Amino acid sequence: MKVCGPSFFSLRTIVWMFEKYYLNNKEKCSSGIDFLYFDMLIKKHGGKKMEEMFCFQCQQTAHNTGCEGHTGVCGKKSDTANLQDELTGELIRLARAVTENERSRSSDELMLKGLFTTITNVNFNSDTVKKLSDEIREEAENRKPGKDAYNVQKIWEASEDIRSLKSLILFGLRGTAAYAYHAWALGYVDAEIMNFFYKGMRILGEEKGMEELLPVVIETGKINLRCMELLDKANTESYGDPIPTEVPLTIEKGPFIVVSGHDLHDMKLLLEQTKDKGINIYTHSEMLPAHGYPKLKEYPHLKGNFGTAWQSQQFEFHNIPAPILFTTNCLMPVRQSYADRVFTTSVVSYPEMVHIGADKDFTPVIAKALECGGYPEDHPMTGINGGTTVMTGFAHNAVLENAGKIVDLVKQGKIRHFFLIGGCDGAAPGRSYYTEFAKKTPMDTIILTLACGKYRLNDLRLGEIEGIPRILDMGQCNDAYSAIKVAIALAEAFGCEVNELPLSMILSWYEQKAVAILLTLLALGIKNIYLGPTLPAFVSPNVLNYLVQEYQITPISTVDEDLKKILG
Repeated sequence: MKVCGPSFFSLRTIVWMFEKYYLNNKEKCSSGIDFLYFDMLIKKHGGKKMEEMFCFQCQQTAHNTGCEGHTGVCGKKSDTANLQDELTGELIRLARAVTENERSRSSDELMLKGLFTTITNVNFNSDTVKKLSDEIREEAENRKPGKDAYNVQKIWEASEDIRSLKSLILFGLRGTAAYAYHAWALGYVDAEIMNFFYKGMRILGEEKGMEELLPVVIETGKINLRCMELLDKANTESYGDPIPTEVPLTIEKGPFIVVSGHDLHDMKLLLEQTKDKGINIYTHSEMLPAHGYPKLKEYPHLKGNFGTAWQSQQFEFHNIPAPILFTTNCLMPVRQSYADRVFTTSVVSYPEMVHIGADKDFTPVIAKALECGGYPEDHPMTGINGGTTVMTGFAHNAVLENAGKIVDLVKQGKIRHFFLIGGCDGAAPGRSYYTEFAKKTPMDTIILTLACGKYRLNDLRLGEIEGIPRILDMGQCNDAYSAIKVAIALAEAFGCEVNELPLSMILSWYEQKAVAILLTLLALGIKNIYLGPTLPAFVSPNVLNYLVQEYQITPISTVDEDLKKILG
């Protein structure tokens, strides 16, 4: 029997377990014999210990403690992960070298690119990470020569509470930088947001106590809200307010291109370059909300959506007769069956894949689409639950146009409760919880959803309430801003606080943009958030206790138990 993937009981894992046991139980190990055996195993596996890297920034980190071997769970090699730590150290050096009055376009762009590059599933290419590090180092040297890069190991080796708080700040900054970068691409910049990136990175390199770091954690959330608002403005002023749109999942015959990621600017450029070329364009994962924007809908060859969430790409892209363009995360290790069809752009990079540079000339992608030819006949695909179409486009403008009706339905008792079910999806066990939760919500409730977590439920047919669909897809992860704006508007309509609304947030998380959004919700004082499928590995017991006491953050349990807690 052939088993796919590594065995949990491989010798490498046994070595890892032995090491952990020894480090935690040195006093129990007799006469050094246990350590000698451990040392023998280490030498058998390359002569070095398993801590070739350390990373615990995503939800799927190994053993829910941290990836410490040659390769992370995401597929990133240890050398790339370590280079990303070095890049982070260079960003701290840059932050120290640039004061608020000395910021420039070049330093700002490097700060955003550097932080964005270190997000999970963005860059797997050591060469491009090193090149970017060199550019950041040169920029810092030109500003303030003679300063050393910060050693990020100091963060990982700090006391667990300091490490936890600095991790929340760093990962939050990485997530916010992604949103700021998308706004930047459309020409929208906010000085206060940019100043905070420098401030936050400087603080990471300073000796600070918990009392000093906690306010910075909350400030990170406030800045992320401002950044999501900026990106919302950039997107809507550039492409119009999203409108509810039904999106087919069938791929029409003939040449096509699949576009993954979040960058609507890249989508617009590709649509323009493929106009009248007989090539259809399909969204993938977080690009799905592009179908709701009027200026993008004007292109008739923007046809539908290919596949589901990012974690399914390795089998959904198997032998695909078309190229795939990754504009941002989430890229996974590329399999041979479609490797010659993967193209990257912006901060995304993968060894040996063709990269589209700053000129945004998509000619190689177009040529590959014509070469592949697409499917000979229409190719039906379905969502995770078997649906053949999905809806999108229920951003704050579309929802608030019906605010009066929604308020009346609540007052009439026809809408009992609102659920926000969504967030970052992933491959770890337990994420079926979100599908089950949606299915079990009563018929007199409304589900708001967003980000790639929506694929767990967005093809379900759960009916309507007086013409309002029970599932409203609000957009990408950054469109959490829409959900926040709707919640605030409803609270104003009912004359109450957001926490007093019949609204519950059932959130899934995977990477650092989800961390930034969580910090935003905390900064707004929003309480009783249900979070899963696991709590972040980088949150220490003391910090978790603080979050539980102050904000009543609750780990998900079972659907039935959680629904009973919420609805009684």
